[in-house]
Amino acid sequence: MTLSSQNRPLRSWAISSILMGMITIKGSVERITYYNQENGYTVLRLKPESAGRKRLPGINLDGLLTVIGNFPELSAGEHISIEGEYHTHPKHGLQFKASRCDQLLPVTTTGIERYLGSGLIKGIGPELSKRIVNHYKEKTLEVIEQQPEKLQNIPGIGPDRSAKIIQAWEEQKQVKQIMLFLHGHKVSTNLAVKIYKAYGDDAIHVVKHNPYQLEQDIYGVGFKTADRIAKDLGLPADHPSRIEAGIVYAMNEMVNNGHVYAPENELSVRAVELLGVDSTLVKSGLERLANIDRVKKTVSSGDTKSNSDPTLGIADGVPVYGEPIVYLTPFFHSEKGVAARIIALLTHPQPSRQGQFVLEDSGLSKEQKEALEMAFVSPVSVITGGPGTGKTTCLKALIHLLETSNTAYALASPTGRAAKRLSEATGRPASTIHRLLGFSPMKGFQHHEKHPLKIDFLIVDEASMLDLILTYNLLRALRPGTRVLFVGDVDQLPAVGAGDVLRDIINCGEIPVTRLTIIFRQGESSHIITNAHRINQGQMPLFSKSEYGDCFLFPAEDAESAAAWVVDLVSERIPEKFKLDPIQEIQVLTPLYRGGAGVDSLNEKLQERLNPPVVERLSQKLYGRTFRVGDKVMQIRNNYDKDVYNGDIGLVQAIDPLAQTLNVAIDGHHLVDYDFSEADELVLADAISVHKSQGSEFPAVVMPVLTQHYIMLQRNLVYTGVTRAKELCVLIGNAKAIRIAVNNNQVATRYSNLAYRIRDRA
Repeated sequence: MTLSSQNRPLRSWAISSILMGMITIKGSVERITYYNQENGYTVLRLKPESAGRKRLPGINLDGLLTVIGNFPELSAGEHISIEGEYHTHPKHGLQFKASRCDQLLPVTTTGIERYLGSGLIKGIGPELSKRIVNHYKEKTLEVIEQQPEKLQNIPGIGPDRSAKIIQAWEEQKQVKQIMLFLHGHKVSTNLAVKIYKAYGDDAIHVVKHNPYQLEQDIYGVGFKTADRIAKDLGLPADHPSRIEAGIVYAMNEMVNNGHVYAPENELSVRAVELLGVDSTLVKSGLERLANIDRVKKTVSSGDTKSNSDPTLGIADGVPVYGEPIVYLTPFFHSEKGVAARIIALLTHPQPSRQGQFVLEDSGLSKEQKEALEMAFVSPVSVITGGPGTGKTTCLKALIHLLETSNTAYALASPTGRAAKRLSEATGRPASTIHRLLGFSPMKGFQHHEKHPLKIDFLIVDEASMLDLILTYNLLRALRPGTRVLFVGDVDQLPAVGAGDVLRDIINCGEIPVTRLTIIFRQGESSHIITNAHRINQGQMPLFSKSEYGDCFLFPAEDAESAAAWVVDLVSERIPEKFKLDPIQEIQVLTPLYRGGAGVDSLNEKLQERLNPPVVERLSQKLYGRTFRVGDKVMQIRNNYDKDVYNGDIGLVQAIDPLAQTLNVAIDGHHLVDYDFSEADELVLADAISVHKSQGSEFPAVVMPVLTQHYIMLQRNLVYTGVTRAKELCVLIGNAKAIRIAVNNNQVATRYSNLAYRIRDRA
């Protein structure tokens, strides 16, 4: 498609059937008042072309008309032609409801200047746009399209900048072509940019021929979006590609809930409900997926009663023996691989270490000494225990033993924040598992069977956060004979990823485990650690009666009052009383995402109070969220190209509308640039879920616990939240909700055969 400065459509979309008596209005978009990312519903202010001559109904004193309709994303400065009719809103008065919208290229110098300077073209901002238009007047767009080399005639535009502008112009044209194709599916401009970046000039071809490929290749495109596109393209509901994509989607939904595999019957029911087809089609689809090795079909080998350990509060989560089950292929190989690697480590001949285990007068307790000796001599072992029970003390003593015996070792944790804490606690270098294994986006893990780590001892801290695939890649990078110690709190919530590795390793019954029980780290006036252990033992926590305590309960019966307390405590009371920074040192944790006291709502309220909009603070609305300089944000997926991972927290340092990027300092030091189209990987993080807080520690934690959270009220959830606090813990809610959680010790079952596989191989 060739762009020109003729007043003709660039893209069009019909919202509903055109009704008799509709009128057409042309004008420029002054500002977007509201945009819903989910359905494209838009409220905008339009400056009609005729505003100065023939006054239209609904025009305000500024000469602007309120327009509503369902559109793909528009930007201020764009020139459009809308078709629709007036209607009166009971609250907002006369509005123009558009049923059709055509995007036009502007023809006036003012319109061209606003269009180029609106941020649509990377590298051109308002100032440069003005200079270009002053030079080429009405021919500006024609010059950029047909003779872009002439841009170098503008002062300040050299060859490099000219090349970048030309590239951005071409990319924008391609994105508009994609938008023209996708507009009926309510796909946003940012998503269209991602599709273009993934497939380039083949984008439309890929979408037309296999829309379900989008789900596999592009973050942000789910099955339902791909399915809507496929339906509009005329793909029948029983098409094999749709059946297979639906099965994989249903399987991935279970993986996202922590399961390693799915019972075939359960998966089939989910897929039938999702796809609205007969179960025989799902069965055939599963066979096809198995034939191309996208899934593995087998039978459960587990026994729900075997080797459960009531002292550790755990039990196998395995279906009935012989029940048909389905894995996504990578999880099948990872589960078998973890079991094989653990057995290989357990059975590899070990040299005698007699005389090497020599403890000086260390002040360790009897159980700590036993844990230390077990870890030093065992090929694979586990140390678990709650806060204050001396896990770090054991690690320090173990590191001293390893160093005095000249044993090469490494310290690693699943996340950057956990690795940083481990390094600070031990005084020795620690890294994330990805960094330890030399992960590269292009080449994958650099350490593996053929290039193992040159260490003889590996300490993995925060092992409760280990998911199955990461554990497999870690273990396959160890040389035969390497000793491994897993350290973590098995009573916390399990990993965000699939699997429950630490629990399964403990539960297999083949690996020595020490559970530390004696509490050492506990001040006389401190209730945080005491309460963590009380909660873990099924007892109600004790709250501070005086203002000098560190664990408080603020009463709230509903989400609205709890949210009001959260905002007041975080923005005013805690910073004033405890001199803590409300953004960097106070963390709100909550069980749910939805609702008045959920993650989404609390983040909106906290952003408005802690980082409100001001003229000098740049902001940008992306994917339905407003990001401002100074906002606390969290990464919500692993992005290996940027070396940032699910759960990493940072601060927005800068927003560049010209380059269309956000700059974020992850953990205060790792600077990462996000293109605007990549901003769906970020969410506001003044409030985060308890699950996402694992591996982190904060000076102060504020957590609502309400009866409305009933579905999530579990002992390990409240326990995990309380143990994230170092200096101050504030719960907001009532005794009834807390009692429900404390009494509910049912750990959500995750489908996993790992414990059985280790036992079977042993």
